[in-house]
Amino acid sequence: MLAGIALLLGVASSPALARKSDDAKTKKEVLYPNATRAEPKLDLTSEKDQKNLNEGLDAVNAGDKAKAEPLLQSIIDGSKSKYAQALALQGLASLHYNDGDTKGAISSLQRSLALGVMPNDTYFQLMYMLAQFQLADEQYQPALDTIAKWRAEGKKETADSYALEGNADYRLSKYPEAIAAINKAKSLTDKPQPTWDQILMASYSESGQDDKAAALATSQLNSNPGDPNALNNAVAVLMQAHKYPEAIQMMEKARADGKLSKDTQYVNLAKLYLITGQDSSDPAPNATKAQQVLEEGMSKGVVKPDAETYVLLGQSAEIANNIDKAIGYYNKAQPIATDGEPALRAGRLLLSENKYSQAKGLVQQALDKGVKHKGTAYMLLAESERGLKNKPAAIAAMKKAAQDPETAAKAKDWLKKTGAD
Repeated sequence: MLAGIALLLGVASSPALARKSDDAKTKKEVLYPNATRAEPKLDLTSEKDQKNLNEGLDAVNAGDKAKAEPLLQSIIDGSKSKYAQALALQGLASLHYNDGDTKGAISSLQRSLALGVMPNDTYFQLMYMLAQFQLADEQYQPALDTIAKWRAEGKKETADSYALEGNADYRLSKYPEAIAAINKAKSLTDKPQPTWDQILMASYSESGQDDKAAALATSQLNSNPGDPNALNNAVAVLMQAHKYPEAIQMMEKARADGKLSKDTQYVNLAKLYLITGQDSSDPAPNATKAQQVLEEGMSKGVVKPDAETYVLLGQSAEIANNIDKAIGYYNKAQPIATDGEPALRAGRLLLSENKYSQAKGLVQQALDKGVKHKGTAYMLLAESERGLKNKPAAIAAMKKAAQDPETAAKAKDWLKKTGAD
């Protein structure tokens, strides 16, 4: 799935629960007037059950679990009224959800719905809540099944329900279905949620529709020029679509407007310059720009002066053919790096300039600290020793290189030619 785009579940918090007496006193708008389900007759006649139910649901709304749970459980276990049981199970579902027990909330809702005694408005609201909880619990296909049933029986279409459907489709890698659902959601409201476009962009990208993803990302950024998330999403999508010049242009505009405020933004812009430079006949100009971007970010205190930054600066200077500066940056990275890679990079450059003694020292430091490719490091050490006219030491280092599968063939050939095999 598309990197850099955070997809939100969009699960609402558990809604306030209605007391039974409130339902009886207040005339409310019918929420599901076209539902195919017949309204059931309510069977709550016990005043004691009604009193305990109201107290229990009020305690749930007040966040008083210690009071709510025993009241509701006594109704679930002992009431003769299925309606009272169903409402108590709804309250218990809210307690589970508030405790982070989504599976428990789902189970309670399913039991409540299965009793089949809720009025239509309550019944379908709980069914919709069930779909939300299933999505939160990563039960994506059940969430889709629940929302399809809710829509078919409740005869209701909402933007949020299609957004939920699109989210679940995306999680199941059903990208065409996700695109259709999110576009339907957007058509039903004049206030679409930003997360819907994130799902849509990711679905376009994952289904190979990079141009549509890039167009949507650009549109979203134009609508929210000050939103750092919109900038990050747009750049991520453009990079996914290999539209590097467009991504650079977008980030440079943000940089000129003073909108680059994160370490990762400066680093990504520098990397974009290096990537585009690799595809050109002369990568040096773009490498120089990458270096300038990082240096600016460091001067503003945004980019951290850590080993990774210094290595990236060293690579930029190296590609720009500024070898002395590259060595300087690698040397700055060396003491704060967790491995010997910066020292090895510096040693390789010193060796290319025939500075054998300095190269030998850094390569040995790299080996002592640990490198990913030991064979390569030993070959560099051998070349340094050869430059210093120390043939026995060169042979010893090359024999070490011959023990590494990556460099064995070259090292053995070298040893054979020198008569030391």
